[in-house]
Amino acid sequence: MTVWVDADACPVVIRDILFRAAERTGVALTLIANQALRVPPAVNISSVQVSSGFDVADNEIVRRAESGDLVITSDIPLAAEVIEKGALALTPRGELFNKDNIRAKLNMRDFMDTMRSSGVHSGGAAPFAQQDKQAFANQLDRYLSRLRSQYAES
Repeated sequence: MTVWVDADACPVVIRDILFRAAERTGVALTLIANQALRVPPAVNISSVQVSSGFDVADNEIVRRAESGDLVITSDIPLAAEVIEKGALALTPRGELFNKDNIRAKLNMRDFMDTMRSSGVHSGGAAPFAQQDKQAFANQLDRYLSRLRSQYAES
């Protein structure tokens, strides 16, 4: 099982949480971005730099993700693609996307896109806050705990 990070848009504070979790649990963590990233010197933590371009990093994550993996992203279409492959997706704000809720999220995204293109401005997302960081850490801990108990049973 690997945790994949859509790192171009991932807040540094979330990366730090992921680094600590990977170091603590030994889970494989790979950050994918179109720029060079510094990662801690650990055998289970790596980064992949892809070329610049529209959806290049997203496409690389989709190519590499497998069933049971976790993808950290705010990109709803990317989340939908990895969920199709059997992975889960978690936003940096702690919202877990899965096969039960991704279709509704895609529909809302498309609706908001239509509204914006017709001139309606929604104001955008709220600034990243402490409760977002906490929600992310809690969801990540739940996921890693489930993973540990699955390995303990096998």
